Amino acid sequence: MTESDKARLIAWSRELRTVHERLREALRLTRTALAAGEPAEPAQRDLLLFCHGFCTALTGHHEGEDRELFPAIAAAHPELRDTLRNLRQDHSMIAHLLTSLQAAVDRTAPPDELDRHLEGIAAIMESHFRYEERSLLTVLETLELEADPRDVLGPL
Repeated sequence: MTESDKARLIAWSRELRTVHERLREALRLTRTALAAGEPAEPAQRDLLLFCHGFCTALTGHHEGEDRELFPAIAAAHPELRDTLRNLRQDHSMIAHLLTSLQAAVDRTAPPDELDRHLEGIAAIMESHFRYEERSLLTVLETLELEADPRDVLGPL
């Protein structure tokens, strides 16, 4: 294996960590927009913007993994199918939480309710990311997948 091949392969591991960190930061910005709620109207607009961006990015990340990354891992590492199934279940749970958050934002729920939604998402998301990183980073260092990282890991 050439150094160029090795760099390309290890890039999937780095890409996943980078996307996870960007999503963590997007969630932090969303929570900061909510906490800085004075005056209410600009804070609500900021929250709508951050929430929409965060929800879209996280959903795109999980859809890309389900569509591109997980099938490639399952083909190369059939022993990880149970892990991948668990990760897909997490994706479904997070999607449900994001839908609930979006509904709360759309109906202009009070800040404390929005924060509860964000806190729940933060807890599940962080647990999911840590499990995914523990389970898959080593595999990603050797995964041969010719694809655009944005298609595989989402728009971030």
